[in-house]
Amino acid sequence: MSQTVVMIGTRKGLFLATSDDRKAWQVSGPDEIRGEVHAVAIDKRGERPRLLMASRSWHWGPQILRSDDLGASWDKGPEGAIRFPEDTGSALESVWSIAPSPADERVVWAGTEPSALFRSTDGGESFAMVRSLWDHPHREQWGAGFGGQAIHTLLPHPTDPQRLTVAMSTGGVYQTRDGGETWAPSNVGIKAEFMPGEIQYPEFGQCVHKVARDAQDPDRLYAQNHGGVYRSDDEAGSWTSIADGLPSDFGFPVVAHPRTPGTIWVFPLNGADGRFPVDGHCAVYRSRDAGSTWEALSTGLPDAYFSAVMRDAMCTDDAAGEGQAGLYFGSRDGTVFASPDEGDSWGVVAEHLPDVLCVRAATV
Repeated sequence: MSQTVVMIGTRKGLFLATSDDRKAWQVSGPDEIRGEVHAVAIDKRGERPRLLMASRSWHWGPQILRSDDLGASWDKGPEGAIRFPEDTGSALESVWSIAPSPADERVVWAGTEPSALFRSTDGGESFAMVRSLWDHPHREQWGAGFGGQAIHTLLPHPTDPQRLTVAMSTGGVYQTRDGGETWAPSNVGIKAEFMPGEIQYPEFGQCVHKVARDAQDPDRLYAQNHGGVYRSDDEAGSWTSIADGLPSDFGFPVVAHPRTPGTIWVFPLNGADGRFPVDGHCAVYRSRDAGSTWEALSTGLPDAYFSAVMRDAMCTDDAAGEGQAGLYFGSRDGTVFASPDEGDSWGVVAEHLPDVLCVRAATV
């Protein structure tokens, strides 16, 4: 019998939640209690699922751990599995994103702080830096967002292993179509509201918070920006605002439905200063028409709520068949919520955890 597994990365380790019906949950953990877990992934490409966890240990430093027994035990790759080459003059501070490639069953991508891209060809056991992005002439002008200067979004193309889209704060969206040999900024139409008026639409330097890919149209992408929600219909060639109908255009996550085209979710916040839900009203916003219209979803969610949801702390599961996808988010107050019906209603998975940084879910 299949079950849903939710990986919950926090400031003090990883928690796992499991459920047979996506309503009643059993929570275990923490693992890696001495580390901040900034990124997690569930890799289902092999004979059995592999869990991947990026931990910044207070003692051992940053590392990627893997589990082939659903978290019963964890292994780490060779010493220095992710290490900056000496000639870069930089050192790894944290791993911010992990993405198994759907087009190449052994490739796993990792994005780091400072902004660099690493590639694994052995399922996440060892990694090598993609030097072409590190050596890009724009890199020295990429700035640090409030949370750091890191690659937080990795979108491998679902069928073409040569194509990969990345996003960073600050720096914006970049894309390769030749397996990482060359990279081009892809930010036309995305506003950098923190820049002077005459240069608010630069070639690069935007503080993009997260990017998601449409389930059925790989050329359609959605972006939550530091001020602005956007859609691209030409795989980041250009972007158009879809923020009309939202109470705020500021937020961190954007999530696309795993099967249904045009369905996405965001979690609006009141702005860069407060960074809590608008008017303290906790609500996820859903669009079923690629951002043309939005609806607020708050049944079962608290009001008078003043906690934020980070860029990787909201996700869907991959429930198969025609049933509704599950939707999940964790907040900075340590609460994790789940919806078995795509946001129409909500229940609590866990409470009083440490600050939630990332959430990923899948059926196994």
